[in-house]
Amino acid sequence: MNSISQGVVSPGQLLTIAVRHPMRWLVPAIVTFAATGVYTLVHRAPWEASQALVVRNDAATNQDTLGKFAQPDEMKTVQETILELVRSRGVLAAALTEIGPPVDIDEAAAWPGEEDIADLREVVKLTPPKGAEFGKTEVFYLKVRDRDRKRAVAMASALAGQVEASFQKLRDAKAASVVGELEKALDLAAEDLRESTARLSRLEREVGSDLAELRILHDTTSGESALRRTVTEIRNELRQVRAAGKSNERLLSLLKLAQAEPDRLVAMPNTLFESQPALRRLKDGLVDAQLAASQLLGRMSAEHPLVKAAQESQKQIARQVHGELANAIRAVEVDLRINGDRAVLLEEQLAAATGRLDKLAALRAPYANQIAETGKWTELMERAQQRLADARASQATAKATSLIARIDAPETGPRPVGPGRAVLLLVGLAGGLVIGLGVLVLSIDAGESLRPAAAPSPAPSPSARTVRSNRVPRGGLVPSDRDGKLSRALKHLATCQNRSSGRNGCKSGLPA
Repeated sequence: MNSISQGVVSPGQLLTIAVRHPMRWLVPAIVTFAATGVYTLVHRAPWEASQALVVRNDAATNQDTLGKFAQPDEMKTVQETILELVRSRGVLAAALTEIGPPVDIDEAAAWPGEEDIADLREVVKLTPPKGAEFGKTEVFYLKVRDRDRKRAVAMASALAGQVEASFQKLRDAKAASVVGELEKALDLAAEDLRESTARLSRLEREVGSDLAELRILHDTTSGESALRRTVTEIRNELRQVRAAGKSNERLLSLLKLAQAEPDRLVAMPNTLFESQPALRRLKDGLVDAQLAASQLLGRMSAEHPLVKAAQESQKQIARQVHGELANAIRAVEVDLRINGDRAVLLEEQLAAATGRLDKLAALRAPYANQIAETGKWTELMERAQQRLADARASQATAKATSLIARIDAPETGPRPVGPGRAVLLLVGLAGGLVIGLGVLVLSIDAGESLRPAAAPSPAPSPSARTVRSNRVPRGGLVPSDRDGKLSRALKHLATCQNRSSGRNGCKSGLPA
């Protein structure tokens, strides 16, 4: 069995109901429009004052690009700091105190209050230029909204001044903190440098007169120093003394052999007579006497007076040679003793000089480490002094100059921000109509809600139509029939269906 399903009101039917019941939608529309009109008359559109600002970097700590930011992150950090300063309680309270309360607030009340500061924080903002990103450009805008145009301009100017002063104080506080930290670091570096210098001084005093040699040894390991030259000269002289001693020993042995056998004097090497010129002359005389005696013996007999005289002369020269050999032996022995003593002295000097070099060699590594440590502390101290000077310069500039500069004066534009009165009235009118139609739709009852026609079916008998019209629809309950309107509407619908099946239109409206 077919049931009548719930339909949707069409625009034509809605228009018919709106014409029949105008008060259902006119009253909400008029009330909404009137409320919008009252709001338009009472409402005061706020003015937005904009102050253009530009920020630069600290020139004292950036010598390469004066006033420029080396990295975009640095500029973004500075601008974020300024943003937090703008929204800080101290800056907002100071600006409100400078401007004073509005004319509609009692001057006897505490100004500014917490609500006043919170309200100002909501209408203050920092924005980048149009088309730019915050932190990518040095220019940004400080914007303030207020109902009074002059007060908005004054508030923007006051906030800009307070931000500049607060930022200078913040820079001063940061610089003072950095200065204190660097002063402590400088004191520590100076103390470490003093201790390192004291250790170096003790080491140099321990070296004593060989300090120059130690410094030369530290500066270069292949250079020639006075001590090294002395060691070299002593070694050369000792080598010569030892060579002379060995030569004198050989000469002494030869002299003693010649003293034992005078005839072998002639066969002695010339090196024997280099140090004995008298012995050389006696040797030459002995050789001449022997030659003269040999020549005489070749012409004369051994008993000839000339031969005897030559032989006697030869013997006399031999005796003189023997005596000279004794003197030469004593002289060579004296030279041997002198050379021995000289060699001992040179060995002692060489041992002393070598000991000094060994001592300096042992001290070279500690001395080099101590010099390196002292140089490191000196470098750290110089760096700390430079950084401290930069921090003090930043502190001095923080008190004297500001990194924030204003571009022109605050301006508001020719019109306040937000929609105008005409726009508000149009919005109120449209909103009233929408609200009225909504109330009209919600107020339509079941009698005024037209249901769509059911599917055509064979024409039942009048008694069947009466029974089906009074039957409860499947899946729902019969709506309440107020004053018989529902019954009359259902009967009218059934009549329209019969006429539609017979192709006769139902042009009459719903029964009243």
